Formats: sequence, C-alpha cells, structure tokens
Amino acid sequence: MTPDIAILLALTATALVFFSFEWISADVVALGLLLSLTLLGLVPLDRAFAGFGSDTFILILGLLIMTAALVRTGVVDLLGRTILRHSGTNPKVLYIVLLVAAAGLSAFMSNTAAAALFIPVVFGIAKRAKISPGKLLMPLAFASIVSSSVSLISTSTNIVVSGLMQQHKMAPMGMFEMAPVGVPIAALGVLYMIFVGRKLVPDRFGASSEEDSTLVVRPYLFELLIHDDSPLAGKTVAKSGLGRDMELTLVRIIRNKDEYYEPRAGSMLRGGDVIIVEGSSDDIVRIKDIPGIDIKADVKLSDPAITPDEQELAEVLVLPGSRLIGRTLKNAGFRERYDLQVLGLSRHGETMHKKMSTIPIKVGDILLVQGRREQMIRVSDQRIFSILGMLEGERPKVKHAPWAMAIFALVILLPTFKLVTLPVAVMLGVFAVFITRCLSSEEAYQAVEWKVLVLVASMLSLGVAMEHTGTAVYLADLIVDWVGHAGPFWLLSAFFVLTVLLTQPMSNQAAAVVVLPVAIQTALQLGVNPRTFSMMVAVAASCSYLTPLEPACLMVYGPGRYRFFDYLRVGGPLTLVIFVVAIVLVPRVWPL
Repeated sequence: MTPDIAILLALTATALVFFSFEWISADVVALGLLLSLTLLGLVPLDRAFAGFGSDTFILILGLLIMTAALVRTGVVDLLGRTILRHSGTNPKVLYIVLLVAAAGLSAFMSNTAAAALFIPVVFGIAKRAKISPGKLLMPLAFASIVSSSVSLISTSTNIVVSGLMQQHKMAPMGMFEMAPVGVPIAALGVLYMIFVGRKLVPDRFGASSEEDSTLVVRPYLFELLIHDDSPLAGKTVAKSGLGRDMELTLVRIIRNKDEYYEPRAGSMLRGGDVIIVEGSSDDIVRIKDIPGIDIKADVKLSDPAITPDEQELAEVLVLPGSRLIGRTLKNAGFRERYDLQVLGLSRHGETMHKKMSTIPIKVGDILLVQGRREQMIRVSDQRIFSILGMLEGERPKVKHAPWAMAIFALVILLPTFKLVTLPVAVMLGVFAVFITRCLSSEEAYQAVEWKVLVLVASMLSLGVAMEHTGTAVYLADLIVDWVGHAGPFWLLSAFFVLTVLLTQPMSNQAAAVVVLPVAIQTALQLGVNPRTFSMMVAVAASCSYLTPLEPACLMVYGPGRYRFFDYLRVGGPLTLVIFVVAIVLVPRVWPL
C-alpha cells in the first residue's frame, strides 16, 4: 500500500463517518473531500472539477428542471388523482392502486417527487377509507424506490453509473437497458409489499390519527357559482365529478338565492346555482382554472384594479376582541372596509350549511383571505385577525400541460431511437419548457436541488482519485484475493452487499461512485465482462430500504411515526428478494 492509497482510504473513511452521522451537510462533506483530494495532489488538477461539467451533472440538472415543469403544469397532480380516483375506498384495492401508481410514476421520474406527490393524498384517502395512514406511508416510499432500475432516468444514480462507465471507456447505459432486470424487481417488490410487507409495517396511530396529523389538510367552507354556459349545467351531482374528481364535499345547493337543496347524487345542477362545498385551500386554487365554475367571492367581490399577480392567499385566525366576532362578513362590510375578500371559512369540528356571508364569526375561526399582502399586514396590525401563513403555492399552468407531456415524451423517445444522445435530448427539453412557458427560468432555478448536484459533482472526483492513485486496483486485488477463487458469482454477490451497506449511510450516488471503479477494475483483472459488474452495482445502489436515510423514506419517517429499525424489519426481506432477482438475472442479461 502506497502513502497516497493510505491517505485516500483514510479520507474516504472519514467522509463515510461524516455521511453516516450527518454532523455536516452531505454536500459540504463531499465538497470538502474534493478540495482535500485536490490540495493533496491525489487527483490531477485538470480533472478535479470536471464533475461540474460532466454529462452526469448536465443530465441531473436537466431532469430536475423537466420534473419541475411537470409539477408546475399540474401533470403530476392530475395523473395521481386520476389513478387514485379509480380505487374507490376499498382498503385492499386502494393499497394496490397506490403502490402500482407510485412504482409506475417513479419509473420515469424522481422517486422522491413521486413519493411527495402521494404523501398528502394518502392522508386524505386514509381518512375516507377509515384506515391508518401509517399502514400506507412506508409501502408508498418503498414502492417509489423499487422501480429505480426500470429506466435510465428512474433515478439519478443510474445516470451517475452511466457517466462512470463512459469514463472507463464503456458504452453509456441505454434508456431501458436495465428494464429486463428492473421490471421483475419492481413487480416482485410491489407483490412483496402487498402480501408480506404490509403485515410487517407497524401502526402507531390511534383511532383518530387522521385528525391530529400535521399533514391533514384543513377543510374550508366556500361557495361555487355554476355559470349558465358551464359544462356542469344539466348534469347530476354524481356525473359532475365535483365530489369524485375534485375531492370536494358538497353541503348545500342554493337556487334563486333562497332555495336550499340537499346535494343528492341524482340532483340536477343548473346555471346560476350556488353550491356550498368543503375543500382544502389547494382545491380553491385548482377550481380557479376549471371552466364553467368560479368561486363566488371571485365573481361578486373581486377588484378589477388588482391584477392576478398582486393577489395572494393567506390563512388568518380571528383573534379575541376582533371586530368581526359575532358579526357576519356581510354585516361587517369586510370587503368594503378592509379591501380584502374571504374565499373560505374553517371552523374546527363543525360543518356549516349556510351561506358563508351569513355565518356569524367566532373566536378561533380560520379564514382564507385573498388580496394584497401589504393590506393583509395592515389589517393584522389592527388585531382584526392574525396571519397564520401565506399560501405560497401558485396556480398550476394547466393550459401548458399538453406541452409539458409532449416535451417529456420526446425527451424519452429521442435517445431511445438514438436520434440524439440523452444529454442533448434533456437540454433540448429544458429549452422547450422555457420557450413554451411551461416553466420560467426563475422557477427552474428554485426547483433544482443544488445540494444533490454539488454532492454528485464533488464525489465524481473520488472515482478519478481512486483511478489516479491506484487505489481501485489495490482494492480490486484485495477482493480478488479474498473471494476471487470462488468465481465471478461470489464476486458479484460481494459487490452487491458492499454497495447496499454503503448506500445506507451515504447517498446512492456516492456509494456507486465509491464502489463502481473497484468493481470494474476487478472484472478487468479477472477477464470478465465489466458491464455485468456495473449493472449489479447500479441495482444495489438503489436498495435503500434498511434505514430511513433515503429521501423518500425520510419524507414518511415522521408522518408515519416510524422508528429507525422499522425499516430494517420491513426492508430487510425486500433487499433479499432484490438480491435473488439480481444475482439470477444480471449475469443472464449481461453475460460474464
């Protein structure tokens, strides 16, 4: 062992400790490792920062922007709602649809984004189906991860592996090259969660868990106006989709100002009807883009002097001593006096059946207020209400959704048919979403996970250092000495286990960067196919089921009330299933 190898191994071990205990942010640790390697001369100066200009960096950057465009145009939300709508409230059907939908989406987008899409939906459907959200959240996270080996863009780890393969003079990974292994892994993973995993997932929620969860969406009372030319006019409540598609609770139908009707499934809607409904603040924002219906306050009370860009939404709490207490919004002259309009009213534990303008306000009521931010602050200073928070979410650009879907499809198809390389296709897609205004450049820069990019670009230098100092050859020799006599099968198994162990405390990308050069060098020394070893490492790098440190798992860790070792109990058998599939199929698809 040379001094350079010893120093590099010591630096790597130190970085692993910092990754494991998270004393410092992972991207800072990776950047520190990059600088240490550069200053100590363990990586050539002309290659030290090459990761920031690599195809890998460009691909991840572009895909993050493309995913943001799909979210911004409402495509992800629409797709998720459409899939879940067909499951009904049967817990078993709901469970299967949820897992299949999450696995299907994450095959073509970030598993973190797929999990983020469904987490708030889980709480809503768990409440309707009267099941514990804790029984759904961990399976949801695992289902979003289990499709990571279906396509090149299923996870950024595959892109990192593909970039490293090119550095070692190998052909890059094809768009669906991993599918013969990834599809069986995804299918068996979902089946495992349906028949085995769901029984191992703990439930630490009480009977009223959905009520006290921090992720439960607050219901607001608001009023919808059906226009005369609305496509809903002449339809029954059941066929209108207001309850099924928009997840609204219909409370009353008001006709001719003073006729109140119970909203039954067969009730016919007419132009001019006002419907009192309950829904979330997101529902209110979404309805603004549905043709033929409007929020009544927007129609009757909106100020033409205020442009849509100036209007903001805020949740406000009615304080003790407020001038509103005991008075209705109409009698208080709320709109005229405060230059704000109330779109919704929420009163915990109570469903109201009257027009919002005729309900006396009580202490503790929460109003959804629309208007200029500075005006809200002025009224808050008068102790009329207290601002709980501004709703920063913007209305989806639903008119741009077809463009976003078409662009994303082209990004997948162009490299699939080898018309252009994937980096070129992705950047063409980024340019297209900007030109078609699916996403602004400012929104794109805000959506990009810069920490991930810094981490990946910095850790790519470790692979260069391992090659430059001979560390990869040295480690390959050690592994060959230990298990080389047992044959390639045991070597593949050893690299799978090593990668899985490393990917728990550190990022999937970092684990792949550490292990892959060693695996490739080992294969070359044995005279076997290095692509076989590369694919095995790629599969293993996505097996982040043993700890909650994977981003998708972290997102459900707190809301699901899980404990650290819950993941080992549920994820351990799943990891074993994936290993069996990989060790059988990888050498067959990519012969040694």
